[in-house]
Amino acid sequence: MLVLEKCCIFVMNNHDTIMGKVNDQFLPQDGRYDDLIVYRKSECICDVTDSFCKHYMDRRTDRTVDQMMQAARSGKQNIVEGTAASATSKETEIKLLNVAKASHQELLEDYKDYLAHHQLVLWQAGDKRYDHTRKRCREHSDREYYTGILPACSDEMICNIAITLICQVDVMLRNLIEYHKQEFLQQGGIREEMTRGRLAYRREHPQQQPAPTATALSRRERDVAAREADLASREQALKARETSLASWERELAARERELARILRLAGLDDNDGAGR
Repeated sequence: MLVLEKCCIFVMNNHDTIMGKVNDQFLPQDGRYDDLIVYRKSECICDVTDSFCKHYMDRRTDRTVDQMMQAARSGKQNIVEGTAASATSKETEIKLLNVAKASHQELLEDYKDYLAHHQLVLWQAGDKRYDHTRKRCREHSDREYYTGILPACSDEMICNIAITLICQVDVMLRNLIEYHKQEFLQQGGIREEMTRGRLAYRREHPQQQPAPTATALSRRERDVAAREADLASREQALKARETSLASWERELAARERELARILRLAGLDDNDGAGR
């Protein structure tokens, strides 16, 4: 029991060293979603949406509140899940990033509908407020910035801030999806990655390849014996066909001689005809 505990302690203490060598070369676990700007901006969208719904919408009478909150959360969570799945499934990653993109598009329409239904203005290019908001949203991906300015913002301002953030995230997700599509086309999926990893390991550790066991040798010997028996059987069949063909050739020659004899007796052979 003491030996087992010591082994466990050794593995735990050396886990990073042992696993690091493997992870650097095979299926690297680099799905750090919190390092992505698109993820941090999606967090800001969640905070902005939460503040907007609490201050300007009534959850008890407006079903749109739950839909907006769910769409904001879905956009963020699918980025998390898709990025976490990147090591083993590029297909899953691309699909979930597309789901995140679609969720943000749904939320975008809710904000636009609110502006339209309340006779508020959707800021357009050329408007100083639009240019200022776009610049600030591009510069800030930290949640603290938005939670600090939202209490002083009107519903129109919050809607336009949210719309700007969503449009920026949409562009980022589209570029990220295209990047992963090209990566998949160039490198393949998990099967190709596993094959490359296994081949690389064999090249680097040729001395660790398992020697053939007695069972494996016995199986190979049986396979060789079966192939030799099959080959011998085919050779016998070929010889039989050759013998049969020779017999047919002899029979054909005999029939031709008999036919020539009959023709001569009947006076119809070619030589006689030529003499007459």
